[in-house]
Amino acid sequence: MLQIGRLDGPHGCPTETESPLKRLAAAFLASLLAGCGLASAQPVHGIAMHGDPALPANYDHLPYANPDAPKGGEITYCVVGTFDNLNPFIIKSLRTTARGMMDTIFGNFVFEPLMTRNADEPFGLYGLLAESVEMPEDRSWIEFHLNPQAKWSDGQPVTPEDVLFTYDVFTAKGRPPYSDRMARIAKLEKTGEHSVKFTFNEKADREFPLIVALTPIVPAHAFDKETFDQTTLKPLIGSGPYIVDKVVPGERISFRRNPDYWGRDVPAKRGFDNYDRVDILYFLNANSQFEAFKKGLCSAYAGSQYTGMGPLQAEREFDFPAAREGKVVVRQFELGIPPVVTGFLFNTRLPKFSDPVVRRALAMLYDFEWANTNLFGGKFTRTTSYWQGSELSALGHPASEAEKKLLAPFPGRVPPDVMDGTWRPPVTDGSGQDRKVLRAALDLFQSAGYHIDGGAMRDKAGNPLGFEILTSSQEEERLAALYQRTLGKLGIAASIRALDGDQIQSRKQRFDFEVLIGAGGFNNSLSPGFEQIGRWGSEAANVEGSFNLAGVADPAIDAAIEAMLNARAKDDYVAAVRVLDRLLISGAYMVTMQHAAGQWIAYWTYLEHPDRTPLFGYQLATWWRKKN
Repeated sequence: MLQIGRLDGPHGCPTETESPLKRLAAAFLASLLAGCGLASAQPVHGIAMHGDPALPANYDHLPYANPDAPKGGEITYCVVGTFDNLNPFIIKSLRTTARGMMDTIFGNFVFEPLMTRNADEPFGLYGLLAESVEMPEDRSWIEFHLNPQAKWSDGQPVTPEDVLFTYDVFTAKGRPPYSDRMARIAKLEKTGEHSVKFTFNEKADREFPLIVALTPIVPAHAFDKETFDQTTLKPLIGSGPYIVDKVVPGERISFRRNPDYWGRDVPAKRGFDNYDRVDILYFLNANSQFEAFKKGLCSAYAGSQYTGMGPLQAEREFDFPAAREGKVVVRQFELGIPPVVTGFLFNTRLPKFSDPVVRRALAMLYDFEWANTNLFGGKFTRTTSYWQGSELSALGHPASEAEKKLLAPFPGRVPPDVMDGTWRPPVTDGSGQDRKVLRAALDLFQSAGYHIDGGAMRDKAGNPLGFEILTSSQEEERLAALYQRTLGKLGIAASIRALDGDQIQSRKQRFDFEVLIGAGGFNNSLSPGFEQIGRWGSEAANVEGSFNLAGVADPAIDAAIEAMLNARAKDDYVAAVRVLDRLLISGAYMVTMQHAAGQWIAYWTYLEHPDRTPLFGYQLATWWRKKN
């Protein structure tokens, strides 16, 4: 979609006033411009990480949205946890900021980015606050042309000055990763009444222009830079389709439709944000959340984070009056992206978890076969790769020459069976006490200097190996108890502590845990990129509030992420992601558990959704309430 323009210049470079004869062929012109060291771009409606965006310039709506969806009514979401802040861009109360302000699941009710993502392609962006964009092939800069119609909820226009202010205040007062973005920008300037240009330095990778495009923008006139980093419960001004209506700290936040929302006719927003009112209720734990749904207090239920519930819960826990009467339905939606990786995550900042050999031995002691038979009815698949089921997975693919070259500076970092793609976690006999697997795990512990003495697994100094597992639901407690039982057979003392949602979030933010059950990949994709720095990069390992919960600080992983972000050819990109997969598997930062195909969600039948499901699964922001 990016095109080379005409430029004035010496050395035979074409000019705007040259002969009226037809221009030379595009390929020749491109080479000529390259010889001049010059290139320009023309405004386009969308950009993609690799290749061209999937939708044409004249697209009417995103393919999974219903542009004729009726507007009106209300919806209530129920979540686990608490909130004490409405500003999602600051470190204080990072994990206790109200849902909906800027939300990838429910929708960006208040704050919006320059461009928005199409959930039906790996990484394609289309105009929102910016109606068009320019970017050269080398991605050394990007220029956004703001939609002249874009307005804040108080009626003031969105301006280039707002973009400049956003980056200024994020750098000075924002949380990671927002605070880090100016480090990759050489120049940020207003280039016209509605235009702003970012010029990048050598620290920027090829994905970074898209990250800039996805960065939410805040109004300069509605924020004080000096107090920006302080928590607030005062309704904030944004450009989104909703306005904060009522706030009951820790319990409820309500949004009402902005009748003057500027973006209702933007193609990327047609069929979205269909309710007049959205309420989000907070509950102490997942059990009370589900009970509230059964009573009709919540419109939909898809697990505590709305990423989807498991098939067993969908099958067994919906025998209550409303479900029997057909007022509640359970539906499975297909996913076109790799499954989210969940498991027992080790805090490797602690000495007991610093040795990858010890972590690999611990990872062998999760008995998936017993769990799948006795807890899950055989409906789950063992999670073995961070990009399972896609071409990005290392499993089943011997390391290519490109991968070997990336790993050459880190000899021995990846075991041979992971290098040749044959590695798999041990398969037990399903008895819950497979001696073969226990023996293999014990051998691995012994190779790391451990031994069993007095019924306890001990290190060289005689210190017993044990740890605490944090849980936040009955399901997590069951999984922890299963793991605890197997660990005990080798003299490893694991205790289980149940915490409510806000306690868990607080402990995560401070890295105050030994082992917790959580997501390692968060929402997964076919286009992993900059977010991997925050999840696995060394620079995020000790930044409070970061998503690098495991505390991974490995130069090999940093190098793989850098190669992934700077890859131009698809083969190079796939090679870099596979290297990252091999390194994460080898590091055993978490005991990966299981996943099910697709997503399950339950909802009351007054809700309706589009017929088409995109790559990223159901999109709640496109649902609507049936007319009475």
